[in-house]
Amino acid sequence: MIDTPDQGRKPGAGKSGSREILLEEARLRQQAIGVKLRHLFDEVVNEPVPDEFLEILRRADERKAGGDKV
Repeated sequence: MIDTPDQGRKPGAGKSGSREILLEEARLRQQAIGVKLRHLFDEVVNEPVPDEFLEILRRADERKAGGDKV
C-alpha cells in the first residue's frame, strides 16, 4: 500500500478541510507519544532501586549523621 497525501481524506475537501485533517493527525500523534511516554515513565518509577545505590545512600546518611569524612 502506498501512502498518498489524500489518503483517508473526504472527497471534495478543500484546503481548510485538508488543514483540519492534518491538525487532527498531528494531535493524535502527540496523544500517542504522550501515552507512550507516560507508560515508560511509570515503568522507570516502579523499577526497584539497585542494591549498590541503596548502599551509597546508606553510607552518605552515616557520614552525615556521624560527621565522618571518609
